[in-house]
Amino acid sequence: MPASEKEVAAAHQILFEKGLQIRYEVAGKAYVDKSLENGASAFARPMQELVTEACWGFVWSRPGLERKHRSLLNVAMLCAMHRSQELAVHVRGAINNGASEVEIRETLLQASIYAGMPVGLEGFRIASKVLEEMKSEGTLK
Repeated sequence: MPASEKEVAAAHQILFEKGLQIRYEVAGKAYVDKSLENGASAFARPMQELVTEACWGFVWSRPGLERKHRSLLNVAMLCAMHRSQELAVHVRGAINNGASEVEIRETLLQASIYAGMPVGLEGFRIASKVLEEMKSEGTLK
């Protein structure tokens, strides 16, 4: 029997709420709230809902990988794709998820070999800046 519109809406709401919880835990409330605020227009809101439900609510909540490992994978992929803004968010998220500076460094070195030195150098610049910011904020020792 096909799901009713009400059941589908409830499923979306569950995934959104779970995704929002995980997104806050990983990326930080201030960053997420700003993203949601910037994506609050009628045009952009569906993208924020999709990111929150699918990425954070569905994939990040799955068993099989620890959050730290998901974060390190994102660091490598975002470095390889040269997505600097998202890389900065996920370096911070990796620390929030228990990754060490050494693990982030080694992930970036691995990405550099497979994706290329220019993106690796940029990844190191971004990660270094984030780690220094976190140290000055007192959120990383």
